[in-house]
Amino acid sequence: MEGLEGTLAELRDTFRSGRTRSVAWRKSQLRGMIEFVQDNEERIFQALDQDVGKHPVEAYRDEVGVVAKSAKLSLSCVEKWMAPRKGDLPLVFFPASAQVMPEPFGVVLIMGSWNFPISLTLDPLIAAISAGNAVVLKPSELSPTCSSFLAENIPKYLDPKSIKVIEGGIDVCEQLLQQKWDKIFFTGSQRVGRIVMTAAAQHLTPVTLELGGKSPAIMDSSSNPTNMKVIAKRIVGAKWGSCSGQACIAIDYLLVEERFASDLIDLLAKTIKQFYGENPRESKSYCKIVNKNNFKRLLDLLKDPLVEASVAYGGSVDEEKMYIEPTILLNPPLDSQIMTEEIFGPLLPIITLDDIYESIDFISSRPKPLAIYAFTRDEKFKKQILSRTSSGSVTFNDTLLQFLCDSLPFGGVGQSGFGRYHGKYSFDTFSHEKAILQRGFFPELEPRYPPWNSFKLHFIKLAYAFNYIGLILLLLGLKK
Repeated sequence: MEGLEGTLAELRDTFRSGRTRSVAWRKSQLRGMIEFVQDNEERIFQALDQDVGKHPVEAYRDEVGVVAKSAKLSLSCVEKWMAPRKGDLPLVFFPASAQVMPEPFGVVLIMGSWNFPISLTLDPLIAAISAGNAVVLKPSELSPTCSSFLAENIPKYLDPKSIKVIEGGIDVCEQLLQQKWDKIFFTGSQRVGRIVMTAAAQHLTPVTLELGGKSPAIMDSSSNPTNMKVIAKRIVGAKWGSCSGQACIAIDYLLVEERFASDLIDLLAKTIKQFYGENPRESKSYCKIVNKNNFKRLLDLLKDPLVEASVAYGGSVDEEKMYIEPTILLNPPLDSQIMTEEIFGPLLPIITLDDIYESIDFISSRPKPLAIYAFTRDEKFKKQILSRTSSGSVTFNDTLLQFLCDSLPFGGVGQSGFGRYHGKYSFDTFSHEKAILQRGFFPELEPRYPPWNSFKLHFIKLAYAFNYIGLILLLLGLKK
């Protein structure tokens, strides 16, 4: 890419100058980010509507509000986060002192996603700024309106010598990944995540991969009818209310006991109509499929004969409008693509079990998901879910809230990604914690007669064993 080398050279020079390390610079950029979202709220809504069809309520909840909240939190805490903290030392090091000092990695690359093109691009940027890094921001080309908007407007609010926005498609991504970075943060699919990690390995670059996976929901039938209505609303909201299921934390499939499946499907269908009307195609609260490629991929999942036969609700499509109706499937084949690949769309398989406790083995026998949602009042069942499954997060009796909580780490495990962010965890992700140890020069005794070496060895062993006689060691000159 013409000019890429010059851009990176400028960023490296800026970082080496120390410009991004000061608390004043970090706070000025965070204030600029807050001004950016406040000044451009309506334009962001329009861009999101054009790219993915998001209603302003959804756009504020999942995009604008997330960015504003994150920037304000970082602004209020960054000075505390960046301050060195005292390190604890054992007595064997006496007299000495220690600190742990967060320092920025350097020049970092952030690659955003198309389904949340504002929040999942700018939230990591806020973290990188808070930690004192220089940044190249690469918005997703699959959300072209949002990408252009960010490229045009970010330089008006943030330091253009330290933060660059680079647009482009696959060819641009490939050229960016060929460069040497101090950190790469990627949000997207597992397929592209492997490419990013392979490229990063060439330079031993640390990476954070925010991927996805098949996040299940578990429906225990022990709830009373009033709770069931609430649960149905939360399931529908988590599956179809966030970018029509095109979200890494959306429910991918639902596990229930067989005797309960029919009533649950009826309740979910009623709730879908309550949320989106009799014809969701006309609803302004229901996102479109992002592009023709994703539409065709979802259509191929649905048109598998055995999968199509399992449709229990919905199933209609409109290729011209890239619309797929909220669709519920009952027991599609477990070896079909819809049950082996992340769906990332408005299709919800329901898998029935004889006993809900079987859900634990079902989940643990598959790749680790980004999230598990479990609706249950059974404390024993909760403990087994926590101890016998592995996932990025577990949420009991609700959905998606773990993503909005800045006091909790957000990230995957295994194939659903690695690394974490949100709140202080975001700052830590873009920082290296440098250990600093300081000692004086007194006292220092050096006995040199030969029997001393054997005695020294035994004394050092004793020191490590008890960890409280450092002063004696030092006074006796056991340090070489």
